[in-house]
Amino acid sequence: MSSKLKKLKDLERKLTVSIPVEEYNSKYQTKLNNIKGKAKLDGFRKGKVPNDVLNQRYGQSIHADVVNELIQSSYPTALSENNIRPASSPTINLESEDPKKPISYSATFEVFPEIKPKLSRWTSFEKVSISISDSDIDLAIADIQKRYGDWKDVSRKSKKDDQVIIDFVGKINKEEFEGNSAKDFKLVLGSGSMIPGFEDSIVDKEPSEFTIKATFPDDYFKKDLAGIEAEFDINLKTIQELHEAKIDKDLFEKLDMDVKDEAGFREEISKRMKKEVEIQEKDLTKESIYETLLKTNSFSVPKVTIKEQADLMRKDALMRVGQTEDQAGDDLFPIDTFIENAEKRVRLDLLFAELVNHFELTADSVMLDTFIDKESQKYKDPEQFKQWVKGQPQQLEQFRMIALEQQLIENLEKALKFKDKVIEFSELANK
Repeated sequence: MSSKLKKLKDLERKLTVSIPVEEYNSKYQTKLNNIKGKAKLDGFRKGKVPNDVLNQRYGQSIHADVVNELIQSSYPTALSENNIRPASSPTINLESEDPKKPISYSATFEVFPEIKPKLSRWTSFEKVSISISDSDIDLAIADIQKRYGDWKDVSRKSKKDDQVIIDFVGKINKEEFEGNSAKDFKLVLGSGSMIPGFEDSIVDKEPSEFTIKATFPDDYFKKDLAGIEAEFDINLKTIQELHEAKIDKDLFEKLDMDVKDEAGFREEISKRMKKEVEIQEKDLTKESIYETLLKTNSFSVPKVTIKEQADLMRKDALMRVGQTEDQAGDDLFPIDTFIENAEKRVRLDLLFAELVNHFELTADSVMLDTFIDKESQKYKDPEQFKQWVKGQPQQLEQFRMIALEQQLIENLEKALKFKDKVIEFSELANK
């Protein structure tokens, strides 16, 4: 067998493989002999059918099988000989299948790029710290009081921040559309959960039936509705105002807090916020490191891999709204809207793998056990959690990757230049 590799555009490659006549003949004869020993044809005894008769009857089928097997067996060998790492399944083109000449075929595919990570000391990442003030704690407590408060019916016109219970039916040019209606729908006015104009049109209304107009935004996830004005028949049934939760024993129990008074409650909220902030600081710093690396490391990525990642992102988006690819049309979360983020994800994944090799990082069983033990402390029954994880191969692999990433970030923080960035908690919360 011989092979020749040709570089096409970007990461596309063409591998031409030629297989000697002798190898074809050997496989062909083996298959012919197998058939000969079993063939039963009128006028011949079993195992005594002449080869020319067998060739006439089965030759075409044997030829197709042999060519297919030769391609399947030679392709991995040719990849290995040329030290190729394909990123996609090949497109096979049979160049020559004349049994009297070498069998020849070409395989076209994309390859993964060769990446030599650049760790520039001239570009800085941002090491983030988040400051928490007393007013931030006040706002957090006020938010908890709202979230654990009770909605109570009122007899007045609706206003912003009220919760209303409505039935609605939407129409475009007097025609109903998918997802256009709901009954006993609870909506907090001013929450921004509905399309522009919908909530504002229900403000300052008494329980009654009326019609409103609202326009779907230009970037609406269903392209057939983007920018379109719709009419909604509204039945405003109930208006409710929020009575905030009191800071007392009942609230402490709901939040699973072992505190006795408001001072203890405030202290516990502060502790929880600081723990959350520590996680956010690490995440934002990590994000800045990755963004810096992407800027300083430019390389092509396989189009097929980007498409595969975009498909996964779209499936996830559809699942979040209770849809599948079979149910949804192309206009619901169009694949093109995921391409940019998909390419970024692929770039990061490829760069991550090369950097792990660059720093010679590993996550052995001892390190993985240490990581799992630390994770288990977040649960009421750490031992039960550890036993569960050990029986979940996918979860173990996910933890292994997280452990590797933690090591990688530690190494990158030492290898790269950084500048401190302080963010106010309130600034972060408003993003």
